[in-house]
This record gives sequence, C-alpha cells and structure tokens, in this order.
Amino acid sequence: MTKTAGALERTGGKGIPRHILMCTSEAAPFAKTGGLADAVPSLSLALAKLGHEVKIAMPRYYGIDRGKLDKLEGAMGVPVGGGEEWTAVYTTVLPGSAKNNPVRVYFFDHEAFFGREGIYGAPFESDFLDNPRRFTFVSKACFQLCRKIDWYPDIVHAHDWPTAMVPVYLKYGEKYGVSSESGSFSETKSVLTIHNLGYQGIYNKDNFFYTNLGWDVFYQSCFDDWNMMNLLKGGIYSADKLNTVSPNYARETLRQEHGFRLDGCLRSRSGDYRGILNGIDNGVWNPALDKYLPAPFSAKDRGGKALAKQALQRLFGLPENAGIPVIGMVTRLTAQKGIGELFGPGYGSAFSICRDMKLQFVFLGSGEPWAEHEILNLASRLPNFRARIGYSEETSHLIEGGADFFLMPSQYEPCGLNQMYSLAYGTVPIVRNTGGLADTVKKYDEKTGEGTGFMFDDLTPSAIYNTVGWAVWAWYNRKNHIEAMSLRGMKQDFSWNKSAREYTRLYEDALDSV
Repeated sequence: MTKTAGALERTGGKGIPRHILMCTSEAAPFAKTGGLADAVPSLSLALAKLGHEVKIAMPRYYGIDRGKLDKLEGAMGVPVGGGEEWTAVYTTVLPGSAKNNPVRVYFFDHEAFFGREGIYGAPFESDFLDNPRRFTFVSKACFQLCRKIDWYPDIVHAHDWPTAMVPVYLKYGEKYGVSSESGSFSETKSVLTIHNLGYQGIYNKDNFFYTNLGWDVFYQSCFDDWNMMNLLKGGIYSADKLNTVSPNYARETLRQEHGFRLDGCLRSRSGDYRGILNGIDNGVWNPALDKYLPAPFSAKDRGGKALAKQALQRLFGLPENAGIPVIGMVTRLTAQKGIGELFGPGYGSAFSICRDMKLQFVFLGSGEPWAEHEILNLASRLPNFRARIGYSEETSHLIEGGADFFLMPSQYEPCGLNQMYSLAYGTVPIVRNTGGLADTVKKYDEKTGEGTGFMFDDLTPSAIYNTVGWAVWAWYNRKNHIEAMSLRGMKQDFSWNKSAREYTRLYEDALDSV
C-alpha cells in the first residue's frame, strides 16, 4: 500500500502512527447536544499528539457558518437511494490542533438534509422522520470523502447510531471496492463506540432501501428489530471492534437491566467489546486555568475555591456563608439523570433535603417541562434552593468550582463527565453506583476517611436523601475527611492521554483481527 502526499505511512507494526477517520454526527465547537460532541474532538486531538493522523467527518448543519470554512473544489456524489446525492464539502482545522499535525474537520453540505434547525430533531419534531436517510448519507459520504481527498484510513471510527452504518458499508462493500493508485479500503478496519446504548436509531425498515444494500445484508447484520430497522444493532454486528465509554458500563450493558434489549448482541461480541473511560479536556476544565472563576486554584494552593464559593452564593442570591455546605447540580432533565426520584412532585427527595438539612442547593439545567416547572416551584418555596433553567458555560464552571458537593443520582451513566469535573475542582461527588460513576469515584469510608465521594446503590428518593444526609453529616462532623477527599480528587488524572493510548491499542487489535 502506497502513501498519499504528506500522509503518514499506513504499513508497519504496532505503535506506528495510523490514519484514523472519525465519523460523527456532532463535534464541538461546531455542533453539540451532549457528551459525544466533546469526546470526539478531544480524543482526536489526543491521538494526534501521539503522532496519529486524524480527520473528522460530519454534517454541516444550518448553524455552522460556511463563511468560516474552506470549500473543496467540485461537488461530491454519494451513491444512496438507488441513485446519487450530491454534496459540497467544506473543511477547517479543529481548534486546539498542533501546527505540525493538525486535525482537519470535513463537513458535508447537503441543504435538504441539514439546512434546518436542530441536529436530530426540533422542538416541534423531536426526531426527524428522515433521520435514517440523513445519517445513512453521512456514513456513505465518509468513504466518498476519502476518495475525494485521496486519503485512505487504517481505521474508520464510528460513533453511536448516526454513523453505525459506517462499519456496515465497510464490511459489505467498501472493503472490496476497486483500488486506486494511491490506495483502497481493503486493509481498513472499523471501530464502533457506543456512547449511550439507550439511543439506537430504530426506524421503519422500509428506509433500508436507501442504503443501496441488499436485504441479505439486512438480515446478516441483524438490523431486524421487531420488524423495524435498528441502526446501532447493525453496526454492532458489523464492526471489527466495539467499545463503550467506561469499563463498568461495558460490563453493565452485557446484562439485561442495562442492555436495552441489545445485551444479547453485545454478549455475542464480548470478545471484541471493551470499555475505555472518556477523559476530560484539562485545558478547559482546570481550576488553575479557568477563566470563569474569580481566582485560579489548584491542589497546591486552594485559596481560590473559597472565592468561587462566595461568588456562587452571590450569583444565586444565597447568604454568603463559608460554613454551610453548597450542593451543586448541572444536568439535562431526563429520566436517565434520576430527576423523578429527586424532583418528582410529592415523592422526590429534593424538598425534604432542603427542608431538613442545613445546606444550600443550586441547580442549572433544562429538559422535561414538568421537571422545569417543579424546580421553579421548589425555588419559590425553599429559601435555600435556587435554580436557573437553561445552560450557561460560565455558571456551569462556577458551580463546579464553588460547590462543596456535586449531585449525580443517575439511573445509568455510560461515563459521565461532571463527576470528573467535580473531582478536578475539589468538589466532592455524590453519585449512584453505576456506569462510569463507579469507575471514577471511590466510595467514602467514614472510619478511615478514604475515598473521593459518596455513593448509593438503589435509585430511590430515600437513598438520595440518606446519602446527601451522610455527606452533610460528614461536612459538619468529619471536616478533615471532606478536605482530604477534596484534595485527593484534585490529584487524579482524568486527561485524554491515557484514553488515547487505550484507543491506540484497540485500533491495533482491530488491525490484527481477521
């Protein structure tokens, strides 16, 4: 296999730089709905620092300004739907890239599919009816892009259901395509990362015609899901290697209670499936560098944290009292985040927590309308509970930096980022024992003082109430333990460097597979 101009060599043994194409539906700072958008660019930059040549392919949504991008010459044809869709291709360099090995991002500009508000849906249509065609187009376009720029990856790395067709296309067509002078996909292998198994891309199977693949592929790759088409399921059976975003979540998804009906599929691929913990961007989430805090602080000099707490109390209109613990929460208001057990009218524990305990509680987030209404109702009734509906990057950072505790009562959590942000900022997490929360937070032992956070097993209002009560009790009666836990959390390393090395090993295992 030859190499293209300026590209890194594709052949060789373990540990050499590789060509990696990230296929994604979102990536910050261009388009974001959740953690996927943070993970893809952060991982790409970390891999580039290790010497890999990484490119990202994604749609150009309505909100991405073409004027800030460079346009590639000529339109690109994408064979789907029994014919061809045509798209322009734009590109730019991912912010944060090193000059000697930049990560380049490519955007597919197709007005009919992406010239609208929203990524997966809009307020009046939460899930666009043409999503299976929109993201099938993106998956096929990833291969056409490689031909257009004359660059052939060792690894195509697909993320979640929107690009789960990428490993299917590779397995059932692209791998056996005609080679060009500079290369082909004959030696390319695929990796599929499951960021959240709860979202699978299940649609009417009549949409399968748009893939241009035969019905034999539909059944061989097990797309069939109760007479529907499950895009993630097809990707799971087609990818060379699979992973999810924490070791514990990988184990959980092999069991029925967390498998969302795909646990059997994942057990059948268990030899090719592993968990790799996400990292956090320590250039953004770092109290020593954080521009949103009133003063920097670190494990060596923690004075700035007290100023952050004071600023947080002031922002939310609470008494500026260093001697009372502040519980912070930043979340999407969805069932996955345990909001029913915390805020459910008449049974959620938030009211009792604030009524019975000497603490302050600050909330930032949005989502389910009933939850937004109930939270605002609580804020009007409780003097020590304050909330802001919506999202603010500045307020989010101030909560992480200024709170004493951070609450995450998740029903399930594939990885979770906020608990790692909290640890980095010396804010002690209160979390449920699930998914990545269990991988990153060590449960407090009140006898020894060891641990980095407070943890509970069952997701019930009483479990949340009792665990928050435990944390507040320790604040007032074991303050030295709380200080030690806070410091211990700040000394941990949750950067993407370790994760990138684990992904490199996953790529090498994929390339070694038959």
